[in-house]
Amino acid sequence: MTDLKSIDKTYIANTYARFPLELISGKGSIVKDETGKEYIDMGSGIGVTAFGIADDVWKAAVSEQLGKLQHMSNLYYTEPCALLAQMICEKTGMKKVFFCNSGAEANEGMIKAARKYAAEKKGADYYTIVTLENSFHGRTLTTLAATGQDHYHELFQPLTPGFVHAPANDLEAVKKAALSNKTAGIMIECIQGEGGVIPLEEDFVKGLALFCKEQDILLMVDEVQTGNGRTGKLYAYMNYGIEPDIISTAKGLGGGLPLGAVIFGEKTEYTLGAGEHGSTFGGNPVCCAGALSILSRIDDSLLAEVKQKSKLVFDALQGAKGVEAVSGMGLMIGVKTVKPAAEVVKECMEKGVLCLTAKDKVRLLPALNIPEDVLMKAVETIKAVCAEDEA
Repeated sequence: MTDLKSIDKTYIANTYARFPLELISGKGSIVKDETGKEYIDMGSGIGVTAFGIADDVWKAAVSEQLGKLQHMSNLYYTEPCALLAQMICEKTGMKKVFFCNSGAEANEGMIKAARKYAAEKKGADYYTIVTLENSFHGRTLTTLAATGQDHYHELFQPLTPGFVHAPANDLEAVKKAALSNKTAGIMIECIQGEGGVIPLEEDFVKGLALFCKEQDILLMVDEVQTGNGRTGKLYAYMNYGIEPDIISTAKGLGGGLPLGAVIFGEKTEYTLGAGEHGSTFGGNPVCCAGALSILSRIDDSLLAEVKQKSKLVFDALQGAKGVEAVSGMGLMIGVKTVKPAAEVVKECMEKGVLCLTAKDKVRLLPALNIPEDVLMKAVETIKAVCAEDEA
C-alpha cells in the first residue's frame, strides 16, 4: 500500500499543517477516508464545494464541457464565460465581470482597478487603499499588505506600499484614515472570516457606503468567502442594503474548481481596458460551466433554506455547555468554545465531523444544501465535544 503521508511530506512544500487524515471519496456532505470511515463535512473545502462533494448537476455540467473544449484562453470567445458573466450581472445589477482563478487574484484585480480609477479621476498619487484591522484579503504580497493582521506581514517585508488599516466598526477612524491619505478606495469584508467570523455592524457599513459616495472613494467589497449564497443572500453586502462600486469573489463560485471574479459597478465598468489586466486561465470554460450550474441554483428558495438552517445551528449552540458565543451569518458560523478551538476540531474529527478554525473559534462552512438531519447530527457532535469535561 502506498504511504501517501510519507510521499506528501517528502515532496510537497511544507506550507500546510495537515490533519492526519487521508480523504479518498465522498458524496454530498459525507466524505470517506482510506479505511472507509465516514465523516460529515462541515467545512466544504473552506467554503468552496457549495453543493457538496460530487454534486450530480455540477458534475454533469463540468463533464459535458470537458468533452467540448477544456481551454482556449481569452483570445477567443467561449460560451460558458460569457453566460456566467451575464448571470452574475443580472443577479447583482452590476455591469461587468473579469474572471481569474482565486480570491487573492480577484482582490489583486480589484485593487488594480481602484488605483487606475482614482489615478484617472484625481491623480496618480491617489492610490491608498484603506482596509480594516483584523481583515484577511489573501497571500500575495499585495493582498497581504491589504490584510489588517500584523502577524501575516512579519516574514515578508517589504510589502506593497499604499495600504492603511483602521479599526472595524469605527466609522470616524476609517473616515480619518481615508481623508488623511490620498485614498482610492475602502476595502471591506462584510464578515471578517479568517479574522474570527465577525460580521460588521450595519450602521458602520451603511455609514461607510455614504461616506464613499460623498467623497468619490470606491467602496470595495471582498466577497471571496462570504459570496455565492453563503450568508443567506447571494452576496453578503446585500444583507446591509448597500451598493458597492466593485466586488471580488471566488471560493463557492466554481463549486470545487478554481474560479475568481472581479465584478464592476457603474463607476468602474470601463476602468480596465484591453491589455491592462489579464489571466491565462481566467474564464476557463470548464470552471465557468461548473459555476453556471452552481449560480443558477442559488435562488430565493435555497437562500431561505440557508437562513433556516443557520437559525437551527445558532439556536442549538447558543448557550450550550462549553460554548461561550456564536457569531456569523447564514452558513458561515464561528463558535467560541471554552476548550481551545483546535482541540474541539481534533475531537470532532475523531467522532466523524470535520470542522475548521478561525482565530480562536471553531468555524463551520457546510455545503449550502446540506440535509437538515445531517447538519444537526454534526451540530450534536460538536455540542457533545464542547460539553465534555465541562462542569
